[in-house]
Amino acid sequence: MNATRIEHDTMGEIAVPAEHRWGAQTQRSLEHFRIGGERQPRDILTAFAYLKEACARANAQAGILTAVQADAIARACREIRAGQWDDEFPLVVWQTGSGTQTNMNVNEVIAHLCAERGVPLHPNDHVNASQSSNDTYPSALHIAAALSVSRGVLPAAERLAASFARLEAAYPDLIRIGRTHLQDATPLKFAQEVSGWRELVEAPCRMLRAALPELQRLAIGGTAVGTGLNAPKGYDESVCSCLRDMTGLDFRPDANKFHALTSKDALVFAHGALKALAANLMKIANDIRFEASGPRCGMGELRIPENEPGSSIMPGKVNPTQCEAVTMVAVEVMGNDAAIGFAASQGNFQLNVFLPVSAYNFQQSARLLSDVCDSFRVNCVEGIVPDAGRMTENLYRSLMLVTCLTPKIGYERAAECAKFALANNCSLKEAAVSLGLLSEAEFDELVRPEKMV
Repeated sequence: MNATRIEHDTMGEIAVPAEHRWGAQTQRSLEHFRIGGERQPRDILTAFAYLKEACARANAQAGILTAVQADAIARACREIRAGQWDDEFPLVVWQTGSGTQTNMNVNEVIAHLCAERGVPLHPNDHVNASQSSNDTYPSALHIAAALSVSRGVLPAAERLAASFARLEAAYPDLIRIGRTHLQDATPLKFAQEVSGWRELVEAPCRMLRAALPELQRLAIGGTAVGTGLNAPKGYDESVCSCLRDMTGLDFRPDANKFHALTSKDALVFAHGALKALAANLMKIANDIRFEASGPRCGMGELRIPENEPGSSIMPGKVNPTQCEAVTMVAVEVMGNDAAIGFAASQGNFQLNVFLPVSAYNFQQSARLLSDVCDSFRVNCVEGIVPDAGRMTENLYRSLMLVTCLTPKIGYERAAECAKFALANNCSLKEAAVSLGLLSEAEFDELVRPEKMV
């Protein structure tokens, strides 16, 4: 049987595994919430470690903690951020909706680490001084979201956009047939199509950057219900100043703590930008896999990297697996967006109590999008090669080149020409000449795809 030690809290005594550094409240949560296996996101723990260090520094400035106590807390927080104590944070997402038990898990681990180093601290009186779970978890939620967006999603998406820009520049004059409604349309340059893919990545990046200032507004200093009870004057700005120094992000106190504790509108807004990126990536991935379909019985206008066998029964089959991964991530992010929206709508009175599920879904979306942007870029986009011959063949077989004839012969006759060519399985030129609409020379002068793009 594993060794235990006895810890206590206001509820009484409880046995805790001797090898771990958490305390009574963490243990109670472990025993009372055996639900699923999804733990608090690592990014939330990192955010808490930033926040607790900043709170300790602010408390030292206010004379609530000594410099020795603050330094001990800061050391433990740095180690938590480095991943040194990951096994000490076992709590699941499906716990109290305020995240109180995760806040106390962090407080207890920090207090135990400090005590081991000769600085005895109480998890509530010292590590949680001037704080409440009601302002720390919302603050950690915003810190984690801002860090994930600025350090994860945005750089990965910008790298992907840069890859599309290189593909765009590599084929400036290649012309292909356009397609709308899954039917042939007028021509465009391959580079023009790729520029659309690039902008489909860049536009959500602008939206994410617009969301950052709202995520950087923090609830800290509001304590239990937004009044700031038990927090010294100027404490919120002092905490945010320390966070700015540590992270390089412009964290500021939310001017209205009653809003900050109960509303998750900033998270909804920011995740909407993540959903926009996911939706656009779905579109790009679908375009690429349809245009690469084949190799003989599909469109076959793009060649994509062959990374692994595509079938356990069909030898030689290769599938657009990176595109499929992108689209699966996209649907997960869209589902997460619905969960975050529902959770944000449930702020009752002075607190929203859907914080852990909001954190879990936001961080999962950010992590998946960061990872899939890099995977898609490295394993697919950077290896895309257009099949110029197939594109040109399809371009001249398309009936929609007839559009450039309408200024000369009119819409109805042009439509007659296209329908004749389709019905008689002949070229547009043959149709136009057979119908007496144009001579061969006139047709050749009018139908020049390079002038249609």
